[in-house]
Amino acid sequence: MITFRALGEQDFPLLKGWLEQPHVARWWNHETSMEAVVRDFGPGTRGEEPGEDLLAFLDGAPFGLVQRAWLADYPEDLVPLGEIVQVPEGALEIDYLIGDPGRVGRGLGTLMIRSMLERTWEELPTATCVIVPVVAGNVASWRALEKAGLRRIGEGELSPDNPIDDPRHYVYRIDRPEPATG
Repeated sequence: MITFRALGEQDFPLLKGWLEQPHVARWWNHETSMEAVVRDFGPGTRGEEPGEDLLAFLDGAPFGLVQRAWLADYPEDLVPLGEIVQVPEGALEIDYLIGDPGRVGRGLGTLMIRSMLERTWEELPTATCVIVPVVAGNVASWRALEKAGLRRIGEGELSPDNPIDDPRHYVYRIDRPEPATG
């Protein structure tokens, strides 16, 4: 079972190590100095950012990170995304990584995404959907989304995280499940 907890400053060395892993660095393209990790993730740990950074654990061991945010809180994401697909009120976005290289390619990305979706529907009753843009070349990422139940709803150009990537993105979405009737 996957569990989550908020990223804390004590986790920065772990996160730094994950960001340095080639399989993470390829898609996240993040500066990996400790100063950069503190600069970019510190505001979230102190509650100064509206989004959440959550460590994912399997059997008590951390293996990944999920970022979750209301799209409305990040106009720099919402506006260009809204030019490709309709973004309803109450839409969230997620981003994710499997940091531990020994856990890559084992289906944990899909499981982590599914677990985060379940948590989202339980914790955020006004969330209407989750929308995720993915660089078209990141096949492992968009396949994990598909396996987790998201469907491709659009395609267009967005600024990639890594400047070596083509700007073509696929956009995935999953809506809040309808309540069970009985």
